[in-house]
Amino acid sequence: MKIAVCTKQIPDPQGPQRLGDDLRLDRSGKVLLDDADSYGVELGLQLAEASGGEVVVVSMVPDHETAGVRQALAMGAASAVVVSDDALRGADALTTATVLASVARRVGADMVLTATESTDGYTGTVAAQIAGLLGWPAVTFAKGVTLEGTHVRANRQAEDGVWVVESELPCVVSVTAGVVEPRYPSFKGIMSAKSKPVEQLSLADLGLEARATQRVVAVQEAAQREAGTVIEDDGSAEAAVVAFLESIKVL
Repeated sequence: MKIAVCTKQIPDPQGPQRLGDDLRLDRSGKVLLDDADSYGVELGLQLAEASGGEVVVVSMVPDHETAGVRQALAMGAASAVVVSDDALRGADALTTATVLASVARRVGADMVLTATESTDGYTGTVAAQIAGLLGWPAVTFAKGVTLEGTHVRANRQAEDGVWVVESELPCVVSVTAGVVEPRYPSFKGIMSAKSKPVEQLSLADLGLEARATQRVVAVQEAAQREAGTVIEDDGSAEAAVVAFLESIKVL
């Protein structure tokens, strides 16, 4: 049982954030494992421990950066594969999914785990795209996952409640924050992560080509929220509320 966990390395959320000349997030400083991905890593480890399998961390990174994947290796992942190529700068979600799916196929994954969305991108589409490219089922928004033989059973968070979903392996599963409690790397884990194998690949190694399909043309600060209006009920509150709703064309 080989579980590929897709991870993203993002600039330290606690540090200063700035944009580069291309109006994209500057990733030249310290990067960390996206906290959203730590849940997938932990779930992968638990499933691998229960099935006698192993976790392979998969990541698409700029400048061959490995600090974030080392965090996942310190948690217990067996190895990592990172793809770094200048042609991937400005890659859109589908290009990212194509690269990750190609790596999953290359390592012989039986299952791919992802976060629901990355903390700095928020497209929320990569998991389903990976599944489509691999021709596998996609189980999304999972808040609880178990392996039952060759089946995956997941509690899927939906607007109207929780669905219990089953899928045959292989499949792609995206997990929500809180699906499990990520472990803290032990000192032994941190030390052993330094010697675990991290395979560096380029697009050519995967037989892929890519070009930037998106560019950022402008960035604007979000508008500040205005102070609300307090309506005290002195007998005229109903009329005031109706007038307010009419003013914003709700009524």
